[in-house]
Amino acid sequence: LSVCEDIWSTEPTALARQAGTQLLLNLNASPFHTGKAPEREELVQQRARENGFPILYANLVGGQDELVFDGGSFVVDAQGELTQRLPFYEEVMEPVEIVLHEDPEPLPRQIMPHLSEEAAVYQTLVLGVRDYVRKNGFNGAIVGLSGGIDSALTVALAVDALGREQVEVVMMPSRYTSDISNQDAEAEAEALGVTHRSIPIEPAFTAFSEMLAEEFAGQPTDVTEENIQARCRGIILMAISNKKGKILLTTGHKSEMSVGYATLYGDMAGGFAPIKDVPKLMVYRLAEYRNRDREVIPRRVIERPPSAELAPGQKDSDSLPPYEILDAILYRYVEQDQAVADIAAVGFDHDTVQWVVERVDRNEYKRRQAPPGVKITQRAFGRDRRYPLTNGF
Repeated sequence: LSVCEDIWSTEPTALARQAGTQLLLNLNASPFHTGKAPEREELVQQRARENGFPILYANLVGGQDELVFDGGSFVVDAQGELTQRLPFYEEVMEPVEIVLHEDPEPLPRQIMPHLSEEAAVYQTLVLGVRDYVRKNGFNGAIVGLSGGIDSALTVALAVDALGREQVEVVMMPSRYTSDISNQDAEAEAEALGVTHRSIPIEPAFTAFSEMLAEEFAGQPTDVTEENIQARCRGIILMAISNKKGKILLTTGHKSEMSVGYATLYGDMAGGFAPIKDVPKLMVYRLAEYRNRDREVIPRRVIERPPSAELAPGQKDSDSLPPYEILDAILYRYVEQDQAVADIAAVGFDHDTVQWVVERVDRNEYKRRQAPPGVKITQRAFGRDRRYPLTNGF
């Protein structure tokens, strides 16, 4: 019997072989990140070949804070050949048949297929939301639905995790919210069958603007007014969350959290952040995956240029590099620890890389105040990558 990371190094299995082990059982709580399931199997197959005995790898299923354990237990024979694989994301009990010759030999049984990357990430997020909400005693979830793709995906995840009867969505249009955003938000709420209502923020925004008029006299309109709108929405959502005992799910993704494109005490307010470790391009892929059998996220939501709609005609591209560029730079800097010069050397504009890196470092203070969320990458902010707020670099 070996436990968890015993299998990741050569010494424990070699010692087991020296002690006369003929069959090894590895009990594991291996958390998900993209691409990890095949990596686990390859490593266990290598250990079996090195030591000449079969290995039964039993993995946990469930969510614990940011981590999701995805199951997928499997068996390999003494030659490292896969003989059995159980489903991912399901708690199941299946027998393992072993012929007890001089050397034990597991018999071939059903081998469940690996999931596509989109399917694996989506199911990880669903399981993470389900277990966080239920294990912590909430009786449902609240989501602010804007008509944009991030909140659209978050609502779909919440419904798949908890059931539509436990999810409420609130649409909070402002003076800058387009008609099509309101239409698309209502269309998704109707398609998913969730309780939904509209609470415009204009009265609150106007009141705050009037209260601060003297204080702001002579100063131009800027991001301050955008943040006030986001905080009006945060107050509304948290009030409903408090009153009904339902957790507020935030809708920010990894790309915007990386560079600080989020408002403290506004859209960052909440108890759990399902997609906080999901890059923007993956958000689009997951939306397409969720729509594979039936369209619940309106096509226009996926195809429209993303916008926070906090100012006239605003688009994300007004203040951010295109997500195809931003996500690629963030992957190299955050996931692979590459330096600015190294990232620029592969073809990215040096000034753009410098801009992104500076904002990643500068916005650590925001991420420290964000709610926990499901880990899907090898370097999730908060758990795997935490930098000092005050530093000399």
